[in-house]
Amino acid sequence: MKRILVIGAGGQIGTELVLLLEQKFGKDAIIASDVKEVCPVALEGSNYVSLDVLDNNQLKSIVEKEEITDIYLLAALLSATAEKNPEFAWRLNMEGLFNVLNLAKEGKIKKVFWPSSIAVFGPTTPKQATPQRTVMEPSTVYGISKQAGERWCEYYYEKFGVDVRSIRYPGLISYKALPGGGTTDYAVDIFYHAIEKGEYTSFLSKDTELPMMFMEDAVRGTVELMEAPAEQIKVRSSYNLSAVSFTPELLANEIKKHIPNFEIHYKPDDRQAIADSWPQSIDDAFARADWGWKNEYDLSDIVEVMLKNVEPKKYFNT
Repeated sequence: MKRILVIGAGGQIGTELVLLLEQKFGKDAIIASDVKEVCPVALEGSNYVSLDVLDNNQLKSIVEKEEITDIYLLAALLSATAEKNPEFAWRLNMEGLFNVLNLAKEGKIKKVFWPSSIAVFGPTTPKQATPQRTVMEPSTVYGISKQAGERWCEYYYEKFGVDVRSIRYPGLISYKALPGGGTTDYAVDIFYHAIEKGEYTSFLSKDTELPMMFMEDAVRGTVELMEAPAEQIKVRSSYNLSAVSFTPELLANEIKKHIPNFEIHYKPDDRQAIADSWPQSIDDAFARADWGWKNEYDLSDIVEVMLKNVEPKKYFNT
């Protein structure tokens, strides 16, 4: 019987992932957890426990008590936030991974999902159609930790047979949870400002092209990867995953089709240097061939859904 623990469930990815897993496997099979003592509003009605993934004893206790078979480990400090607290970012992003991988090594769980990111790439990586296997020289704390994590995932698979699976997420766009401190957050922030204020100041320049994906595609792809037969999973570091690439200017122009008077301004900050080190588009041929990945949302779809569903009051009152 499948029993799934989602660690970091209160974040942008975790919120929607928990809801999809509950829909697929039933609420009784899913345990949502986050470091917060109180269950996040978005997860009300879910089975929730407070968990610090750095507390190995607490983690083991929950795994044993709940008879967990699969873990989705999402707890991490994201790119921009990690730059402000690099030592803690490294500790959280790496020790949490070790704690979970060692549980699998000891046979206490069967399967692990751990998210990587396009942040593993760096200024020397090919910018267009970035290949699955290429130069990786990340220049951020987040990227360094994700690159190291990929190597450890592959190592645990090769040496200990741990069934660990991973995706290099691009920028993710969602209306169900607020942004969590990433360099691509402008592509979520912009919708709240467009509806509430009619204008937005982007912290990235107008021609900064980055790979993006609608969250519904991302969580569906994540579950599809985890549920694919083990023999189909040929990449045990992390799979490239792609949907659509665009710039702040292209996104603003698409929004103007719905809100003609919308205005965008540009005031790049320290996140610009991070974005400049990342790819502009991703080649995800391995994911498409190995386990049948295919995105469903393009830019026009994303804009239409976001404008219909974002709640500015929630955003501006936080």
